[in-house]
Amino acid sequence: MRREKSYRGISERLAREYLCKLGGEMETGDTEGDGDVVADDWRASISSEKVEIGPTVELTEVTVVFDGDEDALEPLIEDFSQKAMRAGG
Repeated sequence: MRREKSYRGISERLAREYLCKLGGEMETGDTEGDGDVVADDWRASISSEKVEIGPTVELTEVTVVFDGDEDALEPLIEDFSQKAMRAGG
């Protein structure tokens, strides 16, 4: 199963940190790295871009592509989304 979700106001570094706290590990073994976060039954790829909100405000939008077993992804995405919502303040 593959699911793609976008989150605003969170950094790639923080997204990787949250995914590691939810049971994943960096492919490189370094939570500051740029690699995917993987676990036995899921993988998360992270990218980001600046998006305009109105004429003068930009936010970072992080996109996470979750791949894996549906039974593993549903609770992972829910838990990650709750953490990501709190990140912006």
